[in-house]
Amino acid sequence: MKSTIPAAFAVLFFAATALPALASEETPPKPNIILIFCDNLGYGDIGCFGSTLHRTPHIDRLCEEGRKFTDFYAVSGVCTPSRAGLMTGCYPRRVNLHVDKKGGAVLRPVSPKGLHPDEITMAEVLKKAGYSTAIVGKWHLGDQPCFLPTRQGFDYWLGIPYSDDMTPRKSHPEWPPLPLMENQTVIDAPVDRTTLTERYTEKVIEWIEAHKDGPFFVYLPHATPGSTRTPYVAERFQGKSKNGLWGDSVEELDWSTGEIMAALKRLGIDENTLVVWTSDNGAPRRNPPQGSNEPLKGWGYSTSEGGMRVPCIVRWPGHVPAGTVCREPCLTIDLLPTFAELAGTHAPADRIIDGRDIRPLVFDESAAKSPHDAIYYYHQEQLQAVRSGPWKLYLPLEKKQELGRVVAKSNAPRLFNLDDDLQERNNLAEKHPDVVKRLTTLAERAREDLGDTGRPGKNQRPAGWIENPTARVQEGS
Repeated sequence: MKSTIPAAFAVLFFAATALPALASEETPPKPNIILIFCDNLGYGDIGCFGSTLHRTPHIDRLCEEGRKFTDFYAVSGVCTPSRAGLMTGCYPRRVNLHVDKKGGAVLRPVSPKGLHPDEITMAEVLKKAGYSTAIVGKWHLGDQPCFLPTRQGFDYWLGIPYSDDMTPRKSHPEWPPLPLMENQTVIDAPVDRTTLTERYTEKVIEWIEAHKDGPFFVYLPHATPGSTRTPYVAERFQGKSKNGLWGDSVEELDWSTGEIMAALKRLGIDENTLVVWTSDNGAPRRNPPQGSNEPLKGWGYSTSEGGMRVPCIVRWPGHVPAGTVCREPCLTIDLLPTFAELAGTHAPADRIIDGRDIRPLVFDESAAKSPHDAIYYYHQEQLQAVRSGPWKLYLPLEKKQELGRVVAKSNAPRLFNLDDDLQERNNLAEKHPDVVKRLTTLAERAREDLGDTGRPGKNQRPAGWIENPTARVQEGS
């Protein structure tokens, strides 16, 4: 049975936050939906978002034929919480996947923790609306059988259960060889990581061909550019870019996108398919640099703009206006309620969902604005910043959490106008105390609802948990 919140609270909550009805009286047909979700790809890593190093003609064409979202955010700067938010439409603290069992940033292999089976995923919402559902790629929301995608609304899964860098090592001899799984079964271990993008692309096309009469939902969470310092790339793409293996990886992702788009046209379903192309977080800091988050400040795994603002393209011929740009802030958690409405259903009404229906932004409706009065930047359990409109406030923190450590920081707030200052250089806190006060009030609202360091939120839900987890290994090994 799905977990619930009190009915009276649900009625009040959804009455207070529901969006006005769309202005258009015409209801578009149910589209097929393809969600392409890259791993650690930066804001400035593709041509249509400013890259001059990487050749991405297929992704750039997607942008020309669709709508570019410049202020689109992953809900976390690291991958497990980011994916938890995407799948549930909730801030990661809401579903208690902001930390692993020991307080780390992401789930590790053989973890007792995972996405609670009572949570309702994007796939479950669409499946209930009559969609066939598939995930081809990285899951990272629990590797135990009860947490796997086929228990969370997906009809089919081919992929790896966690990050591509989580392989056996001296410090973790209990970790198994990186498994490629099909549904609940390990079919290859250790998988050859140089083949993953090609294998995923072939499987997506094969699955689309088998379900072309639709409606279908395909979630393609790539393993690349990935978490390893030397990205894994098919041999035919190695050495082809101007930016080493990272660039080669990005250009292989572009090839994959082109193959999928060509298949849609060949099958005659291009005009009835919504494609969303984005990333789980920004590119991580490397020395020498590999990925790029330009013109944003900072790196992945952080709450800087470069850590959480990601490229996003939405394409649906005849419905999403081609060659247009949306500059209103929105997030990956908005995709679940938006997909639900496009599918002729609604987001779950028996629990708090933080995402909002952004169809007015997708369809470029007149005077459409962001449905969020605030966007919250959490790193693990700590609320570090809040955005409202163009304003971003870094909260005063005596001890700021960074990936794997705590560092002392100034106890003064920092305020930036992101419309004018993407590099977050000009602190306007002293000039705009009224804005600081307003955003501080919004931050306190989040603390009460979702929590903060050492402070549980009133409306958090439990993660899944099992005793005695076991490794995913190939039969007979």
